[in-house]
Amino acid sequence: MVEVVHMIDSEVFLAFSTYATIVILKMMFMSLMTGYMRVSKQAFSNLEDTAMAKGEDKKKLVRIDPDVERVRRCHLNDLESIVPFVLIGLLYALTGPVLSTALLHFRVFVASRFIHTVAYTMALPQPTRGLAFGVGLLTTLSMAYRVLTTALFL
Repeated sequence: MVEVVHMIDSEVFLAFSTYATIVILKMMFMSLMTGYMRVSKQAFSNLEDTAMAKGEDKKKLVRIDPDVERVRRCHLNDLESIVPFVLIGLLYALTGPVLSTALLHFRVFVASRFIHTVAYTMALPQPTRGLAFGVGLLTTLSMAYRVLTTALFL
């Protein structure tokens, strides 16, 4: 048990905590951005969401808007990428990697997610968004490889 406590106090774990918090906050921001886009575009997904709308036929406000959908899909992509990063990154941090290698993994992943968000929300031409997604995925897979090769008990 002493080893786990020591690992949690390590610089790698503190770095992971920092970068995981950054991407989780970014993902949470995307849900706020989705809500903002729904209100500003008056495009709601449920009739009860139109309760504060005035004077208009509320059923017309339950519609799909391409700008809202773009932000929503970006948020869904965050969920698909950030949740695995946090889970695998935690296990990776506990394997005791070299600090510089761990920082490289964490920083590359966080940068790739911010680039992906900018590319998605601003509709930058491909392959910008695809490359950003791929870099983040490869980074997470690299950490998973380290976890499996360090602690493989089958």
